[in-house]
Amino acid sequence: MAIVIATVATLLSVGSPAAHAAATIDHIVQKTSRWEEVYVNSPAMQRIVQLDVLLPADQSTPHPTLYLLDGDAATNTQTQSTWTIKTDVVNFFADKDVNVVMPVGGGGTFYTDWLKDDPTLGHNRWETFLTSELPPLINATLHGSGVNAVAGLSMGGFAAAILAFRYPSLYKALGVYSGCMYTSNLGQTLVRTAVADRGGDADNMWGGALNAQWPAHDPSRHFQAYKGMAIYMYSGDGVPTPSDLASFDPNYTYPTTLAAAETIEITVNTCTLAMKTLMTAESIPATWRVGLTGIHSWPYWQYALHDSWPTLAGGLGLPA
Repeated sequence: MAIVIATVATLLSVGSPAAHAAATIDHIVQKTSRWEEVYVNSPAMQRIVQLDVLLPADQSTPHPTLYLLDGDAATNTQTQSTWTIKTDVVNFFADKDVNVVMPVGGGGTFYTDWLKDDPTLGHNRWETFLTSELPPLINATLHGSGVNAVAGLSMGGFAAAILAFRYPSLYKALGVYSGCMYTSNLGQTLVRTAVADRGGDADNMWGGALNAQWPAHDPSRHFQAYKGMAIYMYSGDGVPTPSDLASFDPNYTYPTTLAAAETIEITVNTCTLAMKTLMTAESIPATWRVGLTGIHSWPYWQYALHDSWPTLAGGLGLPA
């Protein structure tokens, strides 16, 4: 039975890019000794944001933190991260000395700061929350060491790539699972479709098609910032296996049809191959898993998380 821990009133100053009101922990629900629901009162988001947090066995000393982002199908009515519903993430990290922080909800937002509030998706300042408000709070209250990685699937993979190049001093490692890393050209239609699928309007996010915010959030235009990071990038070939045909689950998945899951992953694979070409030409090393058998679906993202851990762990200074 969940136990609610009393409110933590600790106020923390937050820095980059500018000082503003600090985020605080509203309350914590202890699901297990190693899994907490942490509810953060965020001035940037103007609401309480739920996180699923996995803790290392030894919680008395500082540990690095992996921020693990959800996909487009995540909704604000969910009670836990889709990672904890559709994968073995809880068991996988049971023997690893890392905090794992998973925001709950956020589908269609690309975990970014929106130019305008959206009639459907509301007020979103995810970038400020994730990069300015949350890290000092995690470090102070959950023994974070200040060493961070960010990873995500689909929309969350795209968002992870954006956060990593916009805040290269914050992250030591990056994992992108089926995320297209183009916005201002090849991938803008994909981004707009993902936002619209959740009822939002991407013009409220980064403006019209020619607005400078699109290239400003385009990893393919800023990938030089990844130099020095440990990087892992995965994409499938869009070809379903017999298992996919028999067991495709439209719940918690964007897109919600098998045919669309094939098409989206083919597009993602094209984006990832193009990104590999760019980064290889600039001698920026990464672990590439491109064109492997698979569609846009959770079993492949569980595989990618497992497969990426040696890369992420290396960046975090942990044994693989």
